[in-house]
Amino acid sequence: MLERWGRLMYRRRWAVLAASLAALIFAGVWGTGVFGAMTSADGFRTPGSESAEAVAAAERGLPRTEADLVVLYEDPRGGRVDDPAFRAAVAGSLAALPKERVAAAVTYYSTGSPQFVNEDRTRTYAVLRLAGADSAQRQDDYEAIKDSLDPAGGVTAEVGGEVGTEVAVNERVGEDIARAEMFGMPILLVLLVVILGGLVAAAMPLVTGVTAILGSFTALHVIALTTDLSIFAVNITTFLGMGLAIDYGLFMVARFREELGRGDSVEDALAATLATAGRTVLVSGVTVAISMGGLILFPQIFLKSMGYGGVATVLVDMVVALTLLPALLAVLGPRINALAIRRRPAATAATVGDGAWHRLAHGVMRRPALYAVAATVLLAALTAPFLGINWGGVDSRVLPQDDPARVVSQTLENEFPRNTTSPITVIVEGRTDPAAYAARLDRVPGVTGATVTGTANDASAIALTHAGAAQSDQARDVVERVRDLPAPPGTTVHVGGDTAATMDQLDSLGGMLPWVALMIGTAIFVLLFLAFGSVVLPLKAIVMNMLSLGAAFGAVVWIFQDGNLSGALDFTATGTIDPAMPILMLLLLFGVSMDYEVFLLSRIREQYDRTGDTTAAISSGLQRTGGIITSAALLLVVVLAGMAMSGVSFIKMIGVGMVIAIVIDATLVRLVLVPAVMRLLGGANWWAPGPLARLHGRFGIREEETPKPREPVRIG
Repeated sequence: MLERWGRLMYRRRWAVLAASLAALIFAGVWGTGVFGAMTSADGFRTPGSESAEAVAAAERGLPRTEADLVVLYEDPRGGRVDDPAFRAAVAGSLAALPKERVAAAVTYYSTGSPQFVNEDRTRTYAVLRLAGADSAQRQDDYEAIKDSLDPAGGVTAEVGGEVGTEVAVNERVGEDIARAEMFGMPILLVLLVVILGGLVAAAMPLVTGVTAILGSFTALHVIALTTDLSIFAVNITTFLGMGLAIDYGLFMVARFREELGRGDSVEDALAATLATAGRTVLVSGVTVAISMGGLILFPQIFLKSMGYGGVATVLVDMVVALTLLPALLAVLGPRINALAIRRRPAATAATVGDGAWHRLAHGVMRRPALYAVAATVLLAALTAPFLGINWGGVDSRVLPQDDPARVVSQTLENEFPRNTTSPITVIVEGRTDPAAYAARLDRVPGVTGATVTGTANDASAIALTHAGAAQSDQARDVVERVRDLPAPPGTTVHVGGDTAATMDQLDSLGGMLPWVALMIGTAIFVLLFLAFGSVVLPLKAIVMNMLSLGAAFGAVVWIFQDGNLSGALDFTATGTIDPAMPILMLLLLFGVSMDYEVFLLSRIREQYDRTGDTTAAISSGLQRTGGIITSAALLLVVVLAGMAMSGVSFIKMIGVGMVIAIVIDATLVRLVLVPAVMRLLGGANWWAPGPLARLHGRFGIREEETPKPREPVRIG
């Protein structure tokens, strides 16, 4: 089928290019509008959880009291909060704010409460409730007033709070994407020229990547019209779009050159390329899309959006690699080697059988047990820190230390009574005496104060303060005790707040993850069986990927939880890992790692079908793909470097973790462990039970029509 598709792409090459150009223009104009259609609000909340119900219950019956913005005031000249000039500056700036943007402002001067003043009375803060009906509108409110928040008279203001932190993270992410593009694209071009040996060949993956990214923006824009989509999906689209385009471009261009080098016509070379490399791209793309699709099953907007973005990007990448790229290759023909910086030696049987990768494979396979055990022990040692992981939530510490939103948060924590802006929130629905229930809550161990903050429409809100930080074990214990406390008769009680939201997120992710893993594992097993006709190879591929992922997760815990390398990488270790991040990394890396596995196994299977010699097939397959895999990994590391340099620590963690995983996977796993294990398995690599072997014979995804693939090996 793909051979015929390649011939169709050759005959319709100009029509395909014209259609691609039109689609590219549309994507550049309309698709980039996705940035205005996305949200950064409520991305980590768990719909349907008790903490989410607390928010919904409060919105149904009570006026909002959340600290949307916290404005911290100080007079650098040494003025005190009680000075008339200090008071006039703060009061004047707040009074000038438009009422259609700011619904309420609470200060020390309006309440007289000592909680608004630090011990030496040099700082005070105001709590602003914005007028917007939802998070997106409240962010718009903040953008409209943020330049008006600085008081006159020399008093300075720094802004934090929930909305202030969300906007700060958004701005950092936008800057990171721009910096990643400026940093990465020139380096990618240089490396591609060196790897592929010419400017024309190097341009192919980049053209594919840019087209795929713009196409993915268009797909995301369509999705954003029907559901909430997190702004962080843009990071996945940018990274994954360029990363997979590089993988697919390298593989397709290398195979096209190889076929041309055999003396085939351009049409025959393109047909053979699509029948082999194109089939691999198809299998790889569907495999990665299945892996990314698992994120859509999670209820959190952050993960769901990453899933939508990942699936859209993979499918667009795959379509571009199977349409636009073949059309470009058809037009270029032998000119794919134009503007070369070095002469490429022709690939012959001799060079394939005597290359560095071939020698590496043979060296590993001479002592397969030794290499397999050594690699497994090393990976297990790297995985060990993951056993000590501590789960926690995202707060302002994801920002750099000098970011105003983080400065405000840390100042409130260090100099003001704890939990005043992020208490445990208890919402009571039904007729009861809220003061009496607050008194009961005040006696719960760990609670340091219980204050009724609002009553309306048979609903009451009670704010609980406690001794520990919001993400501490002490705070979680308090939430559990409060939730265990019987509700007043005839009422329904919901316990919310940051601590409760993190606990609900952990419960939700932990309950959903096994089912997602089972679904993805089963789907990928079936797909790889149809591709390679073996039940052993899919199991081996899944186990190999989990080993490399475990090592990467161990490194992430050692670095980002325990704080090692925090100075070099410029972040603050919180002692916890947000549970959404490892899940996102798991499915992202599982897909990318499987991408490399499919590349390698495709060439091994192709050689095995021709020779029937497993050892020779492993050596030949590694010789033909080892350079491509390591080159693709190097280029992907460059793409990820932008994420690794992010000013937002959870984006940095994803980038660093994925760099580590890709390096491990493309070297230790793919070039050492896989050949060693396959050599130990021998003929068992190709085993399938009789009924499954016949099933593969009828429905298997063939790589090429000739020579006819050998029947899967049956053992027993």
